[in-house]
Amino acid sequence: MLQDKDRIFQNLYNDGDSGINGAIKRNDWSNTKDLISKGRDWIIDEVKLSELRGRGGAGFPTGLKWSFAPKEVGSRPHYLVINADESEPGTCKDRDILRFEPHKLIEGCLLASYAVNAHICYIYIRGEYYFEGQRLQKAIDEAYKKNLIGKNASNSGWDLDIYIHYGAGAYICGEETALLESLEGKKGQPRLKPPFPALVGLYGCPTIINNVETIAVIPTILRRGGKWFSSLGKAKNTGTKIFCISGNVNKPCNVEEEMGVPLKTLIEKHAGGVVGGWDNLKAVIPGGSSMPLLPKEICDTITMDFDSLVKEKSGLGTAGIVVINKDQDIIKCMARIARFYKHESCGQCTPCREGSGWMWRMLERMAKGEASKDEVNMLMDVTKQIEGHTICAFGEGSSWPVQGLIRHFKKEIEERNNFNPLVKKDRNIPYLVDQHLLDK
Repeated sequence: MLQDKDRIFQNLYNDGDSGINGAIKRNDWSNTKDLISKGRDWIIDEVKLSELRGRGGAGFPTGLKWSFAPKEVGSRPHYLVINADESEPGTCKDRDILRFEPHKLIEGCLLASYAVNAHICYIYIRGEYYFEGQRLQKAIDEAYKKNLIGKNASNSGWDLDIYIHYGAGAYICGEETALLESLEGKKGQPRLKPPFPALVGLYGCPTIINNVETIAVIPTILRRGGKWFSSLGKAKNTGTKIFCISGNVNKPCNVEEEMGVPLKTLIEKHAGGVVGGWDNLKAVIPGGSSMPLLPKEICDTITMDFDSLVKEKSGLGTAGIVVINKDQDIIKCMARIARFYKHESCGQCTPCREGSGWMWRMLERMAKGEASKDEVNMLMDVTKQIEGHTICAFGEGSSWPVQGLIRHFKKEIEERNNFNPLVKKDRNIPYLVDQHLLDK
């Protein structure tokens, strides 16, 4: 369990002042100049030593990502872009950082910008986070006023300007290259990679893109040392993490805990337990709605870190824990998630554009008991035709929840649909078209 002295986010519940004075009391903006004076290589090496992995979902090593930026600035300027387009259902950690700990993010922007040779930082905020954006803008204004950012930021000799850009409510803009397209004023659609943004990013310039939480922990890591951060958690899954716990729990909350904490401990200790007791638990989505769910028997012992969840064919993702108890219809829950992904597909890739609709329609019929047994295997086949065949990871994000349902609750689907005498067993592809077309 994480001790209070090791907590990075000390105002996560808005107990103190979120403004500049409260931030300074919490040791933000102390010795920032000295950290910068140690040089870019030292900053990147400390971040590598900390083994910090991106907190936005993919879990890519942060120090390694920074090292991909060109060492020297050529004819093209470098940019730092902060991904605050937090649109993953079940996830609200970045929102509380923007509201209650904005100066940790701003100071992190300064240190990261210096490390990757960027004089301009854009923070791309989800459009619905209007008040969070206002709170962040207020903090940015405070930092400018005290010369913590801007010309000769914190008397370090480094210039940095920070700009906020609001999205327009598109989930796909959480994907880093779609975010860049949107930032450039174009339709938010993912780009083909390579080239990667570290070399060809915003306006064709070298660009480093990081999640809010990833950047917000950087100042504390540099002050306390990479070894301190790597001493928390587990090997290759180090440090602390903000877990968002929602769904059928008595006290939904955000909590900062050590990586590798047991899932049961998070739910029982911090979220007041499952509604109806632990034995009433049916499944848990461990990392936001795009990650495959886990049944109760796995939840009894699983620990919350990247590698442990991958072993169980799921993922930590954004650490948005959604608890589903036995009072819920698990098939309807997954149909609702499938509908969300069908709605949010950008439509650029055919497998995703068409397949997300097929999955939703099939799950809706399975929830009503109107599907044939063959369609369960057919649905899994559809997910496999989407997974790995799209430009970005949205295809995987839409198909993994469905795969998780079939993997762990296939028997429940079959029991609901097998005994319906009205179902025609010989229909091969009823999910391709709407029912009224079939009737004609």
